[in-house]
Amino acid sequence: MSSRPSPSSPLEQEIEEMGRRARQAALRLPLCSTDSKNAALLALAEAIEAEQTAILAANEIDLAEGQSKGLSAAMMDRLALDPQRLRKIAQDVRDIAQLPDPVGETLEEFTGADGIEIRKVRVPIGVVGILYESRPNVTCDAAALCLKSGNATILRGGKEAIHSNRALAAALQRGLEGTEMPTDAIQLVSHTDRESVRHLCQLSEFLDVLIPRGGQGLIRAVTSMATMPVLKHFDGICHMYLDASADPQMAVDLVDNAKTQRPGVCNALETLLVDQAVAHSFLPKIAERLWEKGVELRGDAATREILGSKIIPATEEDWRTEYLALILSIRVVDGLDMAVEHINRYGSRHSDAIVSTDPKRAALFQTAVDSSAVFWNTSTRYNDGGCFGFGAEIGISTDKLHARGPCGLKELTSYKYLVKSEGQTRH
Repeated sequence: MSSRPSPSSPLEQEIEEMGRRARQAALRLPLCSTDSKNAALLALAEAIEAEQTAILAANEIDLAEGQSKGLSAAMMDRLALDPQRLRKIAQDVRDIAQLPDPVGETLEEFTGADGIEIRKVRVPIGVVGILYESRPNVTCDAAALCLKSGNATILRGGKEAIHSNRALAAALQRGLEGTEMPTDAIQLVSHTDRESVRHLCQLSEFLDVLIPRGGQGLIRAVTSMATMPVLKHFDGICHMYLDASADPQMAVDLVDNAKTQRPGVCNALETLLVDQAVAHSFLPKIAERLWEKGVELRGDAATREILGSKIIPATEEDWRTEYLALILSIRVVDGLDMAVEHINRYGSRHSDAIVSTDPKRAALFQTAVDSSAVFWNTSTRYNDGGCFGFGAEIGISTDKLHARGPCGLKELTSYKYLVKSEGQTRH
């Protein structure tokens, strides 16, 4: 029997009923074959493309409202859909269908006391709640990943994308019709008020985990209210350290890519650290490239001395800021140890990189920096489920338990032990 009090409002009652249906769906999903799940995913992709006109029309409403509310360029970019992005979303769903099914995978097999046979196997988590802000693609990514990994999901997007999310969720529901999957495996909370978040956070009877994707405000609110585990995706305050041995042209190209290829995402570069031994030769070339791309540079005293008055003085707050825009803070550091100390002090344990031709120094950096992914001669933009071969990701966890870094299918599973014997009894 549940110890939860009866719902006190129609909204709470509605969300509890969604949780109840999701739990029933989650009990059925582990019994579905891989072929059945893949067929359902292909049906979802077809439904997304079939409903393109309705989805893009809904997105236009969100974009117009976002423009009138003065959303930032980064937020508008995250919100926007077009035929190309929609095709990419559908293709991501198809790609997930091609990935190996993690459910049922044997992780360990061994013999225990008295000869009992023990097998540790992957199983779905159960019901996954996803709370996210202005990215409508998360609606499809999360639903598809959860379905392939045998989980039911309850989606709750932000008000900025509510029309897009409703249209996408309706397409997904239609896609499930006629497949062997329960339609309640994918549900969308159509309300955007904060009370809906609070009710989801208290639904531990039906939800096994919550995954918030968005700004610190959302994540901290969910973490403080949740009565079930939370898989957190905090800020992406990403660093790149240019070692004294770095190849100059590689350094310029990597900084450019990490900062400007798509500045409004969590794995974009926010702070550049440059070894003082190469600062005078590297910084002018880097600044020239970035200024051509419209990047605003903020630097410490040493950086301003090299690059001049065009550089805005960096404050203590700059080292702690995820800009999600064409802004980069720069600090000249006295060697690798100082770079590591800066990253571990100001970073968000997301994505950090070293550019170096010295394998020993690169290995030391990768060992000492405490982040979900630490790169050597590689852009931070590669911290991504697609780039790692996971398919569309559910997010990039900055936690250490239960998952860290890009969260794909395997990170949406738990495990259980299957034990067999010939009637052994314990003495």
